[in-house]
Amino acid sequence: RLGYVVLYNPSYYFNNPIEIFMFWNGGMSFHGGLLGVIIATIIFGKKNSQNPFKFLDLNSIAAPIGIFLGRVANFINSELYGTPTEKPWGVIFPNIDNSIRHPSQLYEAFLEGVVLFIVLNFIVSKNAKTATATAYFLILYSLFRFLVEFLRLPDSHIGYLMFSWVTMGQILCI
Repeated sequence: RLGYVVLYNPSYYFNNPIEIFMFWNGGMSFHGGLLGVIIATIIFGKKNSQNPFKFLDLNSIAAPIGIFLGRVANFINSELYGTPTEKPWGVIFPNIDNSIRHPSQLYEAFLEGVVLFIVLNFIVSKNAKTATATAYFLILYSLFRFLVEFLRLPDSHIGYLMFSWVTMGQILCI
């Protein structure tokens, strides 16, 4: 939530500070959650005298399942939809408008869920060193998300930030 406040709309929250604590009004769902998991895992590892990267690797291997389900839910709820398209696989989101749009949520479900799950499990099956799965997760998730962002509409209150095509999601992935 704090990342959302600082990065997405700081002037609004400066003028409405009580709303900073209204967690039910949104936040940085993936990037904020990722930071939270990393911090909690490091604390847990240090507290239990364990290498936190062993736990981060386990989280990295399991995370694509949750990401897949979350993106399918985004599709069902008509959230995070794509830009207009004339492609035959385009989808109309009747709750949004009558435009045919890229189903960017399904692209992300496939890349960040299915492909990432397969790649990470292949890497782990090769007895990779500790932190390898974590590194591949961070690199591949960021790459896949960065690419799909070209076909996904940016947050309406932010829009494109640089060069008329770079979104906040892409900046966070970098």
